Amino acid sequence: MHPLDHVVWSALTTQHASFAIGNELAKRYPAEVAPFVAVREPSAEAWSALAILLTPGVAAALFTREEMQPPATVRIDVIDRVSCEQMVVAQIARPQHPELVRLGPEDVPEMLALVELTHPGPFAARTSEMGAYYGIRRDGRLVAMTGERMHLDGFTEVSAVCVHPDHLRQGLAAELIRLVAHGILARGETPMLHVRSTNAPAIALYTKLGFTVRSSVHLAVIVA
Repeated sequence: MHPLDHVVWSALTTQHASFAIGNELAKRYPAEVAPFVAVREPSAEAWSALAILLTPGVAAALFTREEMQPPATVRIDVIDRVSCEQMVVAQIARPQHPELVRLGPEDVPEMLALVELTHPGPFAARTSEMGAYYGIRRDGRLVAMTGERMHLDGFTEVSAVCVHPDHLRQGLAAELIRLVAHGILARGETPMLHVRSTNAPAIALYTKLGFTVRSSVHLAVIVA
């Protein structure tokens, strides 16, 4: 199986193993880092191991190549399903924007506030520890950011692409994506990302930047 077909498991057993909670059957990121969970295989034993890792009533996210259903014997419910496109890029133009800055721990409150305003996807108090994050400030205020999320052998995910509503259509997202992706390529890795299949504007932007769809993937939101 290609590592991107089992992306969360691949990350938690390679470059992000230091974040992994679980055992040889099921793993997850700490909730304050990311909601992503994974099972090694779709067996009843693996699902049972995953159920133990879940906090009752707190949603978690399971990325799989095909739609999966927990066995009836396991107390896990699927509360939402989302079709996503997994995209990759082999080369990308260098960024030209002079305002790009590296974000650090002191910027987390502003990063969380921007995420709350723009809803780019899961982003928690420690998500910025998963990789490098960059932003653009205007008048001292963080108005755009993008960074690295899941990291596995040979691949790093571009994520948290968000721009303040007052600064849309200025090319800020494109510049940040170029910066993050260029850094990943410089390490000899392939940038990849996940986007809802229904998010046509985002897919159009990623395609314009050089990303291509590698595969359709399934995201199940689960709760114990």
